[in-house]
Amino acid sequence: MRMLINSPETVVADALRGMAAAHPELDVDVERRVVVRRDARAGGRVGVVSGGGSGHEPLHAGFVGYGMLSAACPGEVFTSPVPDQMLRAAGAVDSGQGVLFVVKNYTGDVLNFEMAAELAEEEGLRIERVLVDDDVAVTDSLYTAGRRGTGATLFVEKIAGAAAEEGAPLDRVAAIARRVDASSRSFGVALSACTTPAKGSPTFDLPDGELELGIGIHGEPGRERRPMMPAREIAEVAVGAVLEELAEVGPADGPVLALVNGMGATPLLELYGFHAEVAHLLGARGVPVARTLVGNYVTSLDMAGCSVTLCRVDEELLRLWDAPVQTAALRWGR
Repeated sequence: MRMLINSPETVVADALRGMAAAHPELDVDVERRVVVRRDARAGGRVGVVSGGGSGHEPLHAGFVGYGMLSAACPGEVFTSPVPDQMLRAAGAVDSGQGVLFVVKNYTGDVLNFEMAAELAEEEGLRIERVLVDDDVAVTDSLYTAGRRGTGATLFVEKIAGAAAEEGAPLDRVAAIARRVDASSRSFGVALSACTTPAKGSPTFDLPDGELELGIGIHGEPGRERRPMMPAREIAEVAVGAVLEELAEVGPADGPVLALVNGMGATPLLELYGFHAEVAHLLGARGVPVARTLVGNYVTSLDMAGCSVTLCRVDEELLRLWDAPVQTAALRWGR
């Protein structure tokens, strides 16, 4: 195993120490595993909190800041954070206007955020929860009941964070977040397995010359394995799967946000080349792309591969997407 770490036991704490040193605008509690925007309570805005297992960076801690998340709770690698972290984060960001929990649809995350919400409400906080379940590859998996939460998490966190920044009340922020999730679909592809620090070897077997279609962000199995294909053919499978399910959301010719997301080990040279194929397919099908994001945003450690996420947007959602954001991993307009 060759990794740039001290030990598997300290990898998350070491990463948080590094984040604290690089981003003094964040309050990073390394011991209790909470990352908070320092001005989270200023302005009387709704708090937006998310979290999940580490290994998907920059999700979630990299999205804490102006116009996006108020706080994030990083768990151990591929392991849900615990309710105490979520409760601590909610208390740290609550300004009296309530807190929205953004939860990816994985069993541990769902159960722990539900428990944290109950504990927070017992302490007098108002909590809303939004479940992100955008992955079209499988309906159920080892980790979920229903679709998995993947790339659309970025869209939900950005747009809900912008609504909160504008001063929208809790019920409105939650409704917008649910609308983004309902309007988004994703499909992922793995070209190699990922390696967790604790295991020190690939998490699943993917023979040379094969790829996995519909992979999850923890290495969960997808729809099928096929011999390696050119980027054009992979894009046809991914875009076709996403558009097939997105058809139920709105007009086929409505504008979309497009995310071509790297899984951690795919260079931008390949991601941009893959996006060229995605853009061509969308254009050929008459789907206008309002905005595009290409890069590593919702990753799976050192997995090679990518995912495609499309979100149908109206004028309000597009305006909130374009609103200024300033975080460690996403920033524009400010």
